[in-house]
Order: sequence, then structure tokens, then C-alpha cells
Amino acid sequence: MRVLLSALFLVCSLTAADFELLIRGARVVDGTGNPWFLADVGVNDGRIAAVGSLSGKTADAVIDADRRVLTPGFIDVHAHIEGRAYRPGIVDYPDAFNYTMDGKTTMITGNCGSSKIDLEVWFADLERSGLGPNLMTLIGHNSVRQEVMGAARRAAAPDELQKMKDIVARSMKAGAVGLSTGLIYIPGTYADTDEVVALAKVAGEHGGVYATHMRNEGAEVLAAIREAAYIGEQAGMPVQISHFKISNKHHWGGSDKSIALVEEYRRKGVDIVVDQYPYNRSSTGVRTTLPTWALADGQESIRGRLRNPETRARIIEGMKEILDKKGFGDYSYATVASCDWEPELAGKTISEVNRLRGRAATIDNEITTILELVEKGRVPMVFHSMSDEDVERIMRYPNTAISSDGYILKFGEGVPHPRSYGTYARAFAEYVRKRKVLTLEDAVRKATSLPARTFKLNDRGLVREGYAADLVLFDPNRVQDNATFREPHQYSSGFDYVIVNGVPVVAEGKRTNERPGRVLRH
Repeated sequence: MRVLLSALFLVCSLTAADFELLIRGARVVDGTGNPWFLADVGVNDGRIAAVGSLSGKTADAVIDADRRVLTPGFIDVHAHIEGRAYRPGIVDYPDAFNYTMDGKTTMITGNCGSSKIDLEVWFADLERSGLGPNLMTLIGHNSVRQEVMGAARRAAAPDELQKMKDIVARSMKAGAVGLSTGLIYIPGTYADTDEVVALAKVAGEHGGVYATHMRNEGAEVLAAIREAAYIGEQAGMPVQISHFKISNKHHWGGSDKSIALVEEYRRKGVDIVVDQYPYNRSSTGVRTTLPTWALADGQESIRGRLRNPETRARIIEGMKEILDKKGFGDYSYATVASCDWEPELAGKTISEVNRLRGRAATIDNEITTILELVEKGRVPMVFHSMSDEDVERIMRYPNTAISSDGYILKFGEGVPHPRSYGTYARAFAEYVRKRKVLTLEDAVRKATSLPARTFKLNDRGLVREGYAADLVLFDPNRVQDNATFREPHQYSSGFDYVIVNGVPVVAEGKRTNERPGRVLRH
């Protein structure tokens, strides 16, 4: 382990020590959900070498926990840090400070159907640059389909399906942890269930997980859960339902039914778990306000439809139907996160942008405002689409993992969803300490051993001898999410030490600029 200079580290001896790192006097919340216990933890070669009373043992570096809580490092099962042409990724910001300052030590990216395709090349690039946190990836169905078929709005031909299967097989052999889908996004929304089953079976043959952003998270959420369960059952693989929610105002309170359906499938032997970010607002692109048929075949095709009066009228009617089905009277629930060509729009709702354009506050005018944005390009949004009742009920469900659904961000740019900065601090500050929705021990379990179990990280997620030394030390009374919807670019506070593979990436609450993270191949 590289020597880290810190006032709280004590050099014990110039002779051979028992441990490279020794954490003394911690309240260990080990990730199992069991009550905390007082113990010391010794680390060697990036692994937990001993847990217990280690008085009299020596170490190259010592941290006095002073009865603060020591947990496994948090495993974020739902991240989008692979990067895209219009958004930076972990290659651009390999330290991933917005994640590590929030206690995250392992990230699973490639979610919602979008991932890198040539994983061997990408992994090599990451290993050359070094990483703050560990990283795993899914292979994304949308990215695979785009590679083979573009944004075509049709079923795959047999030869196209075979090409997609070949990409999935190659990706699994390279180390992908499973297959992800984003069945509301282009082009995945154009795929039928049989296509997804065929690709999931390939990932399942390699021991993969099926992680899905389902076709619907509102009025048709139960049908979407049934499809997800069917795919997992047919492919013989575990199912992870991404960012589980009720995203429809007409159906707020319906999480009791969606949870009951998940439990019904679990009783039948289908291994389904879910994840959730602890906020009542979601984030995705403004294009999702349009009917999916209008988004086929790329940006130029979208522009062509919008410039055709008859087709544009159909799109507008479709948008009104979507808005009505969601239970909203206007677009004041939709806030611009960023806009490359008009950055001053960030933080304003569509209703506010419409008024800035000098238009009356009507649905038709707000739709005109949206279509002007869509015609110019991509606009990330934040949508106030969920109820606190459902958020809390889903959080209490034992098989819900905590996740961020966040991005690697350029600090200070735009007004993105605060989940990219504050997810885990918010879980502990808001839902453990303030609202008492979860106990400390169960919140830790949902952030550590539950995701490790789902994604088969068999040596992470617990404070246990022989496990990787991914650890977080904090005082649960001080942890705080500072990122807000108005001012999201603020790091979490209170996570005093965040340790990845035995090396602190956060020490005394400050970044160390170390990059001990690893690419974790399945």
C-alpha cells in the first residue's frame, strides 16, 4: 500500500508491522443487517486480514475510529458513468469524486440499455488511467441494437439477432456482469419480448444478471414487472428492476401492488430484487415526453417529422395523451437540467421557459417550447413524478437496494439531479436519522451486501476476514447530503474515510487523489 501522509495516521514502527492499516475502536455495521459490534479491523494487501480485538497489534498506519461507524464500502448498482458523446464519463474524470465523497467504492454502470460495446478496449483504457472507485459494467441492449440496426423501428431480422447475440456473448466473455435494457428508450422500445429473451439467454449462459429499466413505470407498471419476470424466468437468470417507482400521478400510492407482485414472483422462485434512489424526482431526456414512434431513426428523422404539419399534429396529440395519462395538467413538473445551446435555461421548468419565450401559459404553447428544444438536440431534464408515500414504502421493502442512477459530472456545470452527488448521504441523513424509515443496519445492508449478492460480488459487501478492504468510516449523526435541486454541485459531508482496496480515497473528509480502484470483470 502506498504511504499516505495524514495527521491522523500514526507511524507505529520501522520494523515489520502486523498490518498495513489498522482501524481501532469502530462500531462495525458489517453489512448483514445485524446489530453493530465494537471491533478493530486490520488490513493487508487490500484485504481485511482480521476483525476483532487487535490490541497489541502494530500497523504501518492507524486510524482511531473513536466509536464511529465502520461499514463495507457502498456498492452503487445503478450508475451511468461510461460516458457518451454528449456527456463525460469515468475516463474523463477517473477519480469520480462525486461518487467517492458519497461513500461509494464500487460502481456498476452500463444500465438502462446503454453501455460501451468494445469492453476489452475500454477496460484497458480505464486500467491505464487508474480509478478512484471499483467498476463493473453491464452490456446494454440499446447500445447493441444501435450497433447492429441503428434506430430502426422494427423487429430484428434473424441475421441481425444473431449479430446482437454475438456481441452480448463477446461482452460477457470480456467481463460484463449481465445484460441491461432500457425499454422506454430508443431503440430498445422497438424490441419485442422475444428479442430480449434471446439476448438475455446468452448473458444467462455466462452467469449474468438481467437489469431492466422496464417498459413502463406508471399506469402499466404491473405489466412491465410481469415482462421483466418472464424474461428472467425464460433466461434462467436473476432480475434487477432498476429505479423502482410509481411515475404517474394518477397511480401514486400504487407501490403496494407493485411490491406485492414482485413478492408473488419471488414465491414462485423467480429471483427478483429492485433498486431505488431516495428522491421523489427522476431524471432523463426531454424526448421522453414525445411518443416513442416519433423518435425513430435518429435526430434528422425527428426533425423531419416535426417539420411535417400532419405528423407534427400527431406528435402533439400523442404528447397530450401522455401528459394526461401521467396525471399532470401542464409541464411545470419538468425542469431543465442543462441545455448546451442555451445554458441559462438550466433550473427552469418548461412552464417557465415557455413564459420566457413570451407565450401564454397553455398546454399547446408549452408543447411548442418542448418541440423547439427537441428539434435542436438533447436536453436532460428533472421530473417531479413520484410521491413520498411510494418512495418510503419501496425503501422499506427488504429487497430494495439503494442506488444513485447518477452520472460523472463536470463540477458546477448545469443543474443536474442531486442524486449524482448525495444519494447515500441522503439515505442516512433523511431516511435513517430524520424520518426513521430505515434502521442504520438495514440501510447499510441495502447499500452493501444486498447489491453484492445480486451482482455476485462474492468478496465485497461485508466487513469480513478475507474480503476486499472497501470500507467507509463515519458518524451517522453528522452525515449530510448537501446537494439540492437548486444547487446540486455540492459534495456530501460526514464520510470521514472512504477506503478502496485498502487505500483511502477520502481521509479526514478530504480527497486524497489516490486511484486504487479496479475493473472488476465478471
